[in-house]
Amino acid sequence: MQSRALHKMSKFYITTSIPYVNAPPHIGHALEFAQADAIARWRRMRGDDVFFLTGTDEHGAKIARAAEAAGKDTQVFVDEQSQRFRDLVVKLSILPSDMIRTSDKERHWPGAQEMWKRITDRGDMYKGVYKGLYCVGHEAFVTERDLKDGVCEDHGKKPEYIEEENYFFHLSEYAAEVKRQIEEGYLEVVPRSRRNEILAFLSEKVEDISFSRPARDIPWGIPVPGDSSNTMYVWCDALTNYISALGFGGSSDERMRTYWPCDVHLVGKDIARFHALIWPAMLLSAGLPLPKRIFVHGHIHSGGKKMSKSLGNVIDPFSLIETYGAEAVRYILLGHVPAFGDVDLTLDRIHELYTAHLANGVGNLVSRVTAMSVQYFEGSISRPLDALLASVPFKSDIDVLDAGDRNLKVGDVTPKTFIRDVTVPRYIISWERYRSDEALREVMVLLRMLDRYIQDYEPFKLVKSDKEQVQAILWNLVSSIHHASYLLRPFLPGTADAIAGVLGVPPDETQEDLARRTAYTLTKRGPLFPRVDPVRNKAQTTHTPPSP
Repeated sequence: MQSRALHKMSKFYITTSIPYVNAPPHIGHALEFAQADAIARWRRMRGDDVFFLTGTDEHGAKIARAAEAAGKDTQVFVDEQSQRFRDLVVKLSILPSDMIRTSDKERHWPGAQEMWKRITDRGDMYKGVYKGLYCVGHEAFVTERDLKDGVCEDHGKKPEYIEEENYFFHLSEYAAEVKRQIEEGYLEVVPRSRRNEILAFLSEKVEDISFSRPARDIPWGIPVPGDSSNTMYVWCDALTNYISALGFGGSSDERMRTYWPCDVHLVGKDIARFHALIWPAMLLSAGLPLPKRIFVHGHIHSGGKKMSKSLGNVIDPFSLIETYGAEAVRYILLGHVPAFGDVDLTLDRIHELYTAHLANGVGNLVSRVTAMSVQYFEGSISRPLDALLASVPFKSDIDVLDAGDRNLKVGDVTPKTFIRDVTVPRYIISWERYRSDEALREVMVLLRMLDRYIQDYEPFKLVKSDKEQVQAILWNLVSSIHHASYLLRPFLPGTADAIAGVLGVPPDETQEDLARRTAYTLTKRGPLFPRVDPVRNKAQTTHTPPSP
């Protein structure tokens, strides 16, 4: 891995989309939080100046209706709901730099109003009559091509027909330029399949879009500057959070000057079009730089359908965290949900992965190695001579080697060389491709290789005849586990800290510190991942759809 000393620190700004707070958080929100957090942690490990933003979207008709149904004042309702998302962030060990709320009149409203004014001053806002379909579930105007047999597939309902006077944005004027920016790579959309979808959409006729709703219909929102009879629609309100949180429109724009343009907008596929067309067009109109990259992740399904609060088929992330712990939930989300694809997650599958990969896998490996180190060497493992370390390479066929590793011979591959020549290069490449799932998989492959290493040498038997060789075997195991814990840090920070405690090393050791280490003092502790009873509810068991 590239030394932090050799890596030139750069700014890195990453955002999640802001969840809509008409209902409690579900596992899909946890997925996006975890993905963004892992990327942010990885960039911090590289030594970058990272700003990681998340928040909550708190305006609109659905919010007002949900508050009314709950018998609560709207502001009280969104305060409570926003706090639940903050609670999830804390419980899932997410470390954002900031959390913005669109109901914040001091921090967010000035930015949204400034964006509206800039677009208006550019001549890109005009009044007109909207005639068409409105999906309350999406809080969005839709067209027939967005529907299947006249029904919204996500919510299973027909949209409402609306005819009203609105402000419109000249989106059509900017479609060609946005398309050019994407085609020439100035605005990157990943994965490529989503990029192609966006470009195909932009190749068709793009219409101007409604940018407001009558205040009599949606009073809960930001008034249009200079016209309180209209309320800003979601575009200028919610999307502007990415810069209002940086001080845009406020008294200080230092953050804006430091971190914008955004390096990564991380969004779900259902809102990719908004972020890859409407948001860039708004920025072009306002004279602001475009974001560099839009990372489009898939969805967690249940029963073959997208997880949706409207359909009521959600898996509660709080129950999962309470049962399995935050580290386990992070592992499931980051290691077993494709970075860019869809997956059907069930409670049975979650329990299976927890037991096999964490309790019986990582946890058991660390426990066994610690027990042998304490029993045979009183927990003190010192680095043997290189010649002795080289004498205990992997014995088994290394079935994870591919054509790129063809120069590696099984008899010459030690845990150290495997980490150096296979694990770390693949890990870095995976991160560079924003395939966090693949990066985590490389670490888990290493840990499984270490399990096999124990089986091949059986140090618990060998210690009776060759204690010196057992010391070399245990050094390879302990130092490799230490290295694996370092690579796990973006994904499972709590587990990395716990392993550091077992090994008797500081939790914040750098790659350079790790390479210089010559001794460990191991201490037995409780299990990293204790046995638990599975969570039970009505989650369906289905297959995993292929990645796009």
